[in-house]
Amino acid sequence: MENAFQEAVFWALAAVTVGGALLVVTQRDMLRAALALIVSFLGAAGLYAQMNAAFVAVAQVLIYGGAVSVLVIFAVMMTRDVPAANRGAPVQPAALAAAALLFAGLAWAIAQAEWTLLPDALPGPLEAVFVDSASTLGTLLLTDYVLAFEAVGVLLLAAVIGALALVRER
Repeated sequence: MENAFQEAVFWALAAVTVGGALLVVTQRDMLRAALALIVSFLGAAGLYAQMNAAFVAVAQVLIYGGAVSVLVIFAVMMTRDVPAANRGAPVQPAALAAAALLFAGLAWAIAQAEWTLLPDALPGPLEAVFVDSASTLGTLLLTDYVLAFEAVGVLLLAAVIGALALVRER
């Protein structure tokens, strides 16, 4: 019974994610497309949570569901001529053909791949990552990879200051 429930939750989350993504590309209104993008991001976070990837799920909600979505909505709200931006582009048929080719290639690669499950017994360090991923990642980020973690923080701060300098009125 539990396996059937997990499968039902998976298919519901997959439908929400794919449905939100389809709404993003089919909506004529940019604000509604941005809101559908949030739904798609949250559906992907639910899929990550179902795979026991708690850290990735929380990062998906905070970074994409929160920050990136707010940024996209602000960009839509700051656009002066939104109806003009909603018109189709002359490269739209070529983009649709490229997307169809990419989808066909990915579907073929997925069908041809040999999918194997993880072995029953994992090495110690690998098992710790799968059992307690958020704690292990936090420990690694604040010990072994603290320099890279701080460098990313400084880079993001510089990006925010640069963005503020660009939009500041003279």
